[in-house]
Formats: sequence, structure tokens, C-alpha cells
Amino acid sequence: QVQLVESGGGLVQAGGSLRLSCAASGSIASLKAMGWYRQAPGKQRELVAVITRGVRGDNTNYADSVKGRFAISIDNAKNTMYLQMNSLKPEDTAVYYCNAVYYDRFPSWGQGTQVTVSS
Repeated sequence: QVQLVESGGGLVQAGGSLRLSCAASGSIASLKAMGWYRQAPGKQRELVAVITRGVRGDNTNYADSVKGRFAISIDNAKNTMYLQMNSLKPEDTAVYYCNAVYYDRFPSWGQGTQVTVSS
């Protein structure tokens, strides 16, 4: 089971951009899926974006609230997943977590990185 470490969070003004990274300690090439989740204070953790890996390529899906603003990607050579976040809004403020889904074991999670968007 790979260890996941997020980075790239911080404080940004509304309309700004951030790129989050999720570095894995091992190969991510054979994972079933990887995704980004977020949890705002007092709210449940929610899915932001996910890449589902398959023999015919990767498929991406996004929460409606981030479509057109966020982009998820994977660099297999670096064993790293990214989340490019543009046109950030105050409601995007949350702790962002990355997640790895396997075919044969429980998912693993990173420790989270804080994203704060000021108005």
C-alpha cells in the first residue's frame, strides 16, 4: 500500500489558482483509481475529482461545483497526481485529501492540505 503525501495548499484570493500535488511512495500505474476529496469545517468529506484507470486509458470525473475550474491529472513517471484549481472561490476553502483505490485492498489516504480562499 503506497503512502500519499499532499502538498501545494495555501491561502489565495478569490479568482486565484493553486496546484495541489499528491506524491505516492510507490508505483501508481496499477491502481484502480485516484481522487481528490475535500472537507470543509462542519461538513462531510466530498469527492472533488477522480481518475479511473483502465486498459483503454484514464477517465476523469468532477463534482458539478468544480467542473470547468479544476483539472485532475497523473504523471506516472513521477508517481504523482495533481489538481489544478483555477478561478477559486471562498466556498472552495477546505482540507483537500488525496485517495488511492486498489483492486485488492482498502483505499489509502493522504494527511490533507489546507486550501483557504479569501473573498
